Amino acid sequence: MAGDPEIAAAFVRRFQSRVFGVAIGVVGDAQLAEDIAQQTFEQAYRHAQVYDPRRGSVRTWLSAIAHNQAIDALRAHKATPVAPADLEDMVETVTDTPERYALTAEAAVELRRAVAALPRDQARAVVMAGIYGMTAQQVADFEKVPLGTAKTRIRAATGKLRASLATRQVDHD
Repeated sequence: MAGDPEIAAAFVRRFQSRVFGVAIGVVGDAQLAEDIAQQTFEQAYRHAQVYDPRRGSVRTWLSAIAHNQAIDALRAHKATPVAPADLEDMVETVTDTPERYALTAEAAVELRRAVAALPRDQARAVVMAGIYGMTAQQVADFEKVPLGTAKTRIRAATGKLRASLATRQVDHD
């Protein structure tokens, strides 16, 4: 593949839908999934010499790279902690005018509606994690479900909320 652009293009065409499918399945965002797919092929190109066909097919190898890239992308997009002093400024910025207050209140109403539309188990999980700051393990313990189930509920709910709010944002524009 290295050095021949036509072979590289054929390689990408052959596996691009699989790589994109893995990425979108993890991140739930088409634009981010496209970026991850590109990074996956770049990483495969840079490390093609370490591919070992005895360990799995090229498809499996690329899927693993895409999955790992997607997980890394999700970790990079996690919320960053805010210092309490900065938080006060942020709150004032969001609510310091009547117009901003109205927009904030409208966004809160939309968020409440979106949470209410979720399946009950997912709504509980995302509220515990997102509002009360509980870890996935704490959610699992509280709900008496396996950790993986709690993570799945939180991730599914977050994806649905993101999609729901993005749709509503487009409707308002």
